[in-house]
Amino acid sequence: MKKNNFPKILSTLFFSLYISATTYAKAAPDCNVQQYQMALKYQQGSPEIQALQRQSYLLATLRIQQYLEQNPQTTKPLAVVTDLDETVLDNSALLARDTLACHDWSTWDTWSAWEKNGTPTLIAGSLDFFNFLNDKGIKIFYVSDRSDENKTTTLATLKQLQLPQVNADQVLLLGPEKQKRRDAITAQGYQIIMLLGDTLHDFSNDFSSKQNKSEGLAAVEKNKAHFGTDWIVLPNASYGNWHKNTLNIWQGH
Repeated sequence: MKKNNFPKILSTLFFSLYISATTYAKAAPDCNVQQYQMALKYQQGSPEIQALQRQSYLLATLRIQQYLEQNPQTTKPLAVVTDLDETVLDNSALLARDTLACHDWSTWDTWSAWEKNGTPTLIAGSLDFFNFLNDKGIKIFYVSDRSDENKTTTLATLKQLQLPQVNADQVLLLGPEKQKRRDAITAQGYQIIMLLGDTLHDFSNDFSSKQNKSEGLAAVEKNKAHFGTDWIVLPNASYGNWHKNTLNIWQGH
């Protein structure tokens, strides 16, 4: 009678799997940044994000057209103010590289090198919108918290991407807070008719990174008339003040 070796084989298999898993666990680095992967996959390549981006820029175009029709005569030159990163520029390649290398890019220690040598692409719909503004004679101000030290390379990047009205006077980088930079544009005699951004501090000092969730939602409620009218928010699932929020958990079974 042939001896049944199945229990021994099964035991050996489980032991081997245990040893392999234990060895991997010891060898694998602490890679908490892997939690960012799902958001990055959505932000970088999903059809849904491109649809939302195009939808945002189409709405912006329609609102500008509406404004021009309702205000055929203006006493001040018109201007639109836009953020750059994740509003005009897609930087997800940097975030993806750092995430897969288990490097926490939220410390922003790789950002300066990206500003100098990186190859961002354009957010879907952005170039058509800014060319539309240019054709209408509307001044474009790119107001970003990119480093002013890297302004030369940022200008070169924007020009390479063929964005209109790119010059040192209309690209305002990190220095005074964004509200002060917007106020400086107004002080030059321009009437700002639209703001675009991916984080709410791109629009008003009513929003701050120091706010908790309730305070942020209250500020949204206070300013709700602006959204979709003269404030256009681009979706950004990669990073934002919301990352510190806790989740609401269903207590059911």
